Amino acid sequence: MACSKIFLGDLPDLLYKIIQYFRSDFSTLHSCILVNRLWCRLTIPLLWENPFSIISNKNNYSIKYNFIVTYLVKLNDNDKIKLYEFGINNLSTNILFNHPCFIKHLDTRLISICIERWAAAVKKIETLPYTFIRNLPNIESRAAALKKNRTLRNSQNSDFIKFIYKSLIKIFIENEAIIHTFDVSICYKPIDVIPKLILQSSNFVRNIKNLHLRSSSLKINNINPLLKFLSSNCSSISSLFIPSFKGTSSSTAIEYLSQSSQLIKSQKNLSKILFFYDFPYSTLLNSNCLNTLNTIILCNIDFKNMNFLNEVFEQLNVLESIHIIDCRSLDFNFLQQITNLTKPFKLKSLFVNNTFESIELLLQKSGDYLENFGFESFNLFDDEPESQLFELITKYCKKIEFFELCEFNSQNIYPTFNLIKNIQQNLNYLTIDLDYDFGKYFYNNIAKI
Repeated sequence: MACSKIFLGDLPDLLYKIIQYFRSDFSTLHSCILVNRLWCRLTIPLLWENPFSIISNKNNYSIKYNFIVTYLVKLNDNDKIKLYEFGINNLSTNILFNHPCFIKHLDTRLISICIERWAAAVKKIETLPYTFIRNLPNIESRAAALKKNRTLRNSQNSDFIKFIYKSLIKIFIENEAIIHTFDVSICYKPIDVIPKLILQSSNFVRNIKNLHLRSSSLKINNINPLLKFLSSNCSSISSLFIPSFKGTSSSTAIEYLSQSSQLIKSQKNLSKILFFYDFPYSTLLNSNCLNTLNTIILCNIDFKNMNFLNEVFEQLNVLESIHIIDCRSLDFNFLQQITNLTKPFKLKSLFVNNTFESIELLLQKSGDYLENFGFESFNLFDDEPESQLFELITKYCKKIEFFELCEFNSQNIYPTFNLIKNIQQNLNYLTIDLDYDFGKYFYNNIAKI
């Protein structure tokens, strides 16, 4: 049966599992191409699901980004003429696969970086060599050099880069690619062209599973039409990251809140959501995700004056994982709502900047679920709050797997060692910010635990 499937062109189950197992191992996948035609045909789509992730390679400065040319072969005649006017006329026609249709992961930031570096190479713009930048003495000088390179590339290549960016998105759409992961970095200028192109093709985004919106400059004017379009044309999102809308005009912020809320309510399989800086918790009330939402990540949220949190968490019927990261106003009002829940509050991660009076109530309620804990101390000359916190962790939290202490000093040496000793049964990861004076002492003593 297996042999007949091979000759018929179908994918045998065993071979399928082998290829999928190496999905993230690019060197092995490249080797698989050389086995035979069948292995090559099955491997190529995996290699081209997310080619722009090559920028994440630790040796990315030596990469030439020639895969971009492979995509540009699919340009229509008019765009090829434009490309020729920009000085690019050496496109190969010896392409065996329809590479654009394989892309599954679209990251606007990575695409921008790849295009900029490729453009600098093909247009022969003189920039500081990356080998030189890498050997600069400190982070500040390396950052300044990279910024100088980026400014130089963009100033001389602005129109060319925008043309390539727009052309790639058009090529993906015209070749019927269907993306599963969409990372939108709002701070990157090419984001201007994406909504206009995507709004012309619902198929391109109709099966998105992961939508991650990222913003540092909060330029969200161009993202609102995209959110509205996705609300009507995509109901398959399972993982959603929502950035803050603070810092924008009130009308834009209101529209963004409205569109993001509508997007949440339109999803039928939403299982994971991250809120960054703002937690519009009312959007979860009576939504479709009440029986699907499994994980909530709350990052840099200020819980001040949030009075109906208990109603939200009571409605979420399958919530198994809550993560609170660097949030503020974890005061008595917040804790009272949490402790009054009739359901367990399954807090898996808690990262805080300092202790707060009601932390014992939180650990009493959720300590049995807590797996990741991080703490940054500001009480350098008063170790009592820290010592009490360590005692509470030891008392209520038996499943800590990850522990982070951002300030290791003379006041918390012994409480830290005692805590590590008490939680070591499940502890897999330990991150401690060490001053030079304590480094040797710490390493000598941690080995004795």
